Amino acid sequence: MSSSFAAGPSLALAQPPLADPSAAEKGSLAAVGLGLLAVLVAAFDADAARARLSLYAALALLSGGTLAWSWLKFGRRPAGVQHHNLWRRGSTSRGAVAWVTAVVLTGFYVLLYWFSAPNDQGNFGLLNGLVHALDPFSQALRAHPADQWFLYGTFYTLAILLMGGRALWKYRHSRYQLIRTGSVMFFQLGFAFLLPGILQFFQQPEFYFTYFWPLKYDYLLPGTVDYLVQNGQALGVFMVFWGAVMALVATPVLTYFYGKRWYCSWVCGCGGLAETAGDPYRQLSDKSRAAWRWEVRLIYPILGLILLVTVAMWLNYVLHGAILGSVADGLYRFYGFVIGAVFSGVVGVGFYPLMGSRVWCRFGCPMAAYLGLLQKHFSRFRISTNGGQCISCGNCSNVCEMGIDVKQYAQRGEPIIRASCVGCGLCSTACPRGVLNLENGPREGRYQGSSFIHADSLRILS
Repeated sequence: MSSSFAAGPSLALAQPPLADPSAAEKGSLAAVGLGLLAVLVAAFDADAARARLSLYAALALLSGGTLAWSWLKFGRRPAGVQHHNLWRRGSTSRGAVAWVTAVVLTGFYVLLYWFSAPNDQGNFGLLNGLVHALDPFSQALRAHPADQWFLYGTFYTLAILLMGGRALWKYRHSRYQLIRTGSVMFFQLGFAFLLPGILQFFQQPEFYFTYFWPLKYDYLLPGTVDYLVQNGQALGVFMVFWGAVMALVATPVLTYFYGKRWYCSWVCGCGGLAETAGDPYRQLSDKSRAAWRWEVRLIYPILGLILLVTVAMWLNYVLHGAILGSVADGLYRFYGFVIGAVFSGVVGVGFYPLMGSRVWCRFGCPMAAYLGLLQKHFSRFRISTNGGQCISCGNCSNVCEMGIDVKQYAQRGEPIIRASCVGCGLCSTACPRGVLNLENGPREGRYQGSSFIHADSLRILS
C-alpha cells in the first residue's frame, strides 16, 4: 500500500521519471484509440451500412481495449489501492490530457442537448450517423428507431460497464467495493437501460424505476402523472405509485437505516457513472472550506427550487392556471435548462477531469441534498474512526470524491457524519491501518468517538 501526497506536484523534481507502459498496455491503449477513431468515422460516413459497421467495430475495440488495459494495469499487480504517480500524470492531475478530455466530453454533451434534435427528415445533425447506426439495435430492443437519447443511453451504459470492469480489477481486494460496483452496473444495465426499452417494445410508457423525485423532477409533476395514467393504464398507475412511494416513503426509511449510500453509491445512474468512469478523477475534488461553502450555497437552494417548481406546477394544474398562469411553466423550463441540462449534463460529466467525479452530486443534485439532510440529522449511518491507529498518510482524503478531508477526522478519532458523504467506502478501502469503518449502529452515541462500536455495525475492511 503506497501513501498518497496531496502536494504531489511540488515533489515531482525529487522523484524518478514515470515508467513507460508495457508493450501490452500500449497495445490495449492503441485499441482504445482506434475505437475512438472508428466512432468519428461512423459519425461522418454518409453510407449507413459502413457507418453501422464502423460503430460496431468501434464498440468492440473500445470494449476489448479497455478491459484488457484494466487487467494489465491492475489485475497483474498486488491488490490494494495504489496512488503511484497519481499527481504526476497529465490525465489525472488537470494536465493537457485532462483538459482535452474535458473539452471533448463537454462538446459531446452540448451537441447532445442542443444540436441533435431531429428535423422533419429525421436528421440528428452532427450525431445523425451515430444515431442511425444504432437503428437495428433500437428496433430489436424498443421497436422504435434510435434517437439521440438512445445513443446517449447506449454510450452511458457502456461506460459504466467497461469502467466498472476496471473498478472490479482495481478494488478486487475489497468485498464491499466488488458488491457495490456490481450493484451500480446491474441497476444501470437492467433498470435504467433494458427495462425502459422493453416497456416501449410493448407500447408502454418509458419509465426509469431507479430514478425518483426530486432527481427525476418531472416524475411527480401533473403532466407526467397524467401521461403515465392515460397511456399506461394499470401499469401507469403503478408507475406513479412507485415514484411517489420511493420518493416520499422508502427514501426516508432506507436513509435512516443505511444513509444515502443505499442510493447514491448502489443504485443511482449518476453516481454509477461517477464511481466507474469518474474513478480516475476522484482525487481532484476540492477539499477546501471555500469549496464546502459553495456546496452549501448551491445544492440546498436547488432543492428548494425544485420544491417550488413542483408546488407551483400542481397549483397551476388544480387552479387551471387561474392564478399563476405561465409563471409555473416558466419556472419548469428554467429549471430544466439550467439545472437539468447545463448543470447535471454538460458540467456534471464534462468537468470530471478538472473538478473530480462528483461535481453534480456534490454541488447540484437535489436528491443528494434531500438524502443528505436525512443522513445528517436522522440516519443511523456514520463512519467511525480510530485516531490512535491513524498514521496521517492522507490516502483517505485523497480518494474522497465528495471533498471531505477525512484525514482530519481520523487523526482526532471523530466519527464522520456529513450530509455530503455518499458512503462509497473508498476511504476505508484505501486506509492501510483499518482506521475507518462504515457503521449502521443505533443513533444513540452516533457522535461519540471510535470507542463506541455496536454489534450491529457494518465493518468495511480494506
